[in-house]
Amino acid sequence: MDDPFGLSGKVAVVVGGTGELCGAMAEGLASAGAEVVLVGRSGEKAARRLARIAEAGGRGWFAPCDATSRAGLTTLLGSVLSRAGRVDVLVNGAGTNSATPFLEIPEEEIDRIFAVNTKAVFLACQVFGAYFVERARMEGTGASIVNVGSMSGLTPLSRVFTYSASKAAVHNVSKNLAREWAPLGIRVNVLVPGFFPAEQNRKVLTPDRVASILGHTPMGRFGEARELVGATLLLASERAGGFITGTELVVDGGFHATSI
Repeated sequence: MDDPFGLSGKVAVVVGGTGELCGAMAEGLASAGAEVVLVGRSGEKAARRLARIAEAGGRGWFAPCDATSRAGLTTLLGSVLSRAGRVDVLVNGAGTNSATPFLEIPEEEIDRIFAVNTKAVFLACQVFGAYFVERARMEGTGASIVNVGSMSGLTPLSRVFTYSASKAAVHNVSKNLAREWAPLGIRVNVLVPGFFPAEQNRKVLTPDRVASILGHTPMGRFGEARELVGATLLLASERAGGFITGTELVVDGGFHATSI
């Protein structure tokens, strides 16, 4: 029980790890023994998160990267392999949002949201997936990909049209890849947070929106970032979740189970 998730010695790359939710997930992976690579654009945010990881006895480092660029992700993979020698877990959690009314959404906003929410996941799965597939064929070693989805990827949510469409695509490609790579022991799952206040969604959490969300959430509150850690460890762990692939693990206080 010293290593219940079997993550000691493993390396986890967390795209979006400088953010609030994925940062907490990265802390959880580090606390379970993994060496974590925080991928993002803000070195200042990364430094604060890495300080927390170090204080808890964990290991990690920051790798700046534009996750919407194949070249950037290819460079990232090379640098991680050069420094850590391996990658075992990939978390794709970069995200952005907007509440622009549908008929007013400009083309550049569509491009921006799909680039961050969908293209970045697609490209990371290609770049890191190629490494995972080659290693699996050569060594028989599996891997875990955890893509961060959304409630709007399950059921479209009002006011966030582009975000909902971009996250639905993440759910779809994750299931496709799970089916494709299952014979190689490469698991692909979607972690689906309910409503967790974070940098990307605070601008759409108006008072009436908050009242609607909490009224539809049986637990009657928002989630806290730390409450995503258990689900992250389950999906990342070969020991705990080795037969779990192609699933959507919902952490939402009962929101998706509620109709009226």
